[in-house]
Amino acid sequence: MSKRLLGKYNFRYMHQILAYLFAGLLIVSAIAHLVNPAFYKRLIPDFINPRFAHILSFITELGAGILLILPQYRSWGGLAFMALMIAFMPIHIWDWTKDRPMVGSKNAAIVRIIVQIVLIYAGWWIYSSPNQVS
Repeated sequence: MSKRLLGKYNFRYMHQILAYLFAGLLIVSAIAHLVNPAFYKRLIPDFINPRFAHILSFITELGAGILLILPQYRSWGGLAFMALMIAFMPIHIWDWTKDRPMVGSKNAAIVRIIVQIVLIYAGWWIYSSPNQVS
């Protein structure tokens, strides 16, 4: 492969593309917490007030999504995204321990945990990028 294809500039743009992708997912998810809270019902443990969980998720996901869009705050958005993925990890582990996980089988729950680890790293990667592209 050419140096240009694997050069530092392409990695800079990859940070930007990932940031926009994650921002879009976070913003859509934030809105879904208000528009269709029933979708998330099985993910909220019984000891957490569902209304509180939806409002908190809306605020944090929307905030992280906006930070990821704005180039001057993108690294903070990466850190916020990483923190959210860490905060959601216990929910995925808890779901895996259920007799019937929310999405698919126990194997699917394990795959979601692995994907969550990759997402945590992706947030760190965006955060630690020294040169954010505007």
